[in-house]
Amino acid sequence: MAAFSFLKNWFAPQFDAKIAPDHEFAVIGDIHGRADLLADLLQRIRDHAGSGIALVLVGDYVDRGEDSAEVIRVIRALQAGGWPAKVTCLRGNHEDMLLGFLDDPEGAGASWLHYGGKQTLLSFAVSLPEANEISYRKARDDLRCALGREAELWMRNLPVSFQCGNIFVSHAGANPHLPLAEQQERHLIWGHSDFLQTPRTDGNWVVHGHNIHDEPLAARGRIAVDTGGYATNRLTAAILRDGACEFIATS
Repeated sequence: MAAFSFLKNWFAPQFDAKIAPDHEFAVIGDIHGRADLLADLLQRIRDHAGSGIALVLVGDYVDRGEDSAEVIRVIRALQAGGWPAKVTCLRGNHEDMLLGFLDDPEGAGASWLHYGGKQTLLSFAVSLPEANEISYRKARDDLRCALGREAELWMRNLPVSFQCGNIFVSHAGANPHLPLAEQQERHLIWGHSDFLQTPRTDGNWVVHGHNIHDEPLAARGRIAVDTGGYATNRLTAAILRDGACEFIATS
């Protein structure tokens, strides 16, 4: 089996497409409640590329870090005109988990809290629930009230992908075996088992978060921008222009 995998990779087509967006834009990695890092990175992007550059955020705005409520407020303000160019916010799996808690607090609550939902509740001044149905429902109701109807609808309507030229952006990558137009939402939000091992053969570059890398990476049709900022203090953006990908990060 190992020999077969080696031969399969050896004879696989090499990915050699040029990075070719229709216009310059920046992709910001997983923020996870770190409003301080987001403010720092936005200033670095302004200093480096100007505020006229379009932004795409890959999702996972909430959980793990301490300031999810502020992150949501800031990025919604950016979309409402706080950033001169267009701002596109995609949906990540942690937004999916938060919405799952709102829809089914008893069924989804324990898992969401384990993966960072506790910090999100506290950022909205919502008391942590005890492990019973009544407590989960009260926490859900309190979070829904604190989040507000407009922000909840905004989150529910977040797109799951963005494309500009041959640059495709989603939270967790894409199924490398299917055309981009035929992707399933769950793979774009939660990932596909073959994504990191199998390069695309259609000439499209896929920019993604979700999978934490020690360093940002652009290779074999994949551009990774999640550097685990909530824990490493390093939030990363990729600046994409014709023929080039440049990374900017907080310290």
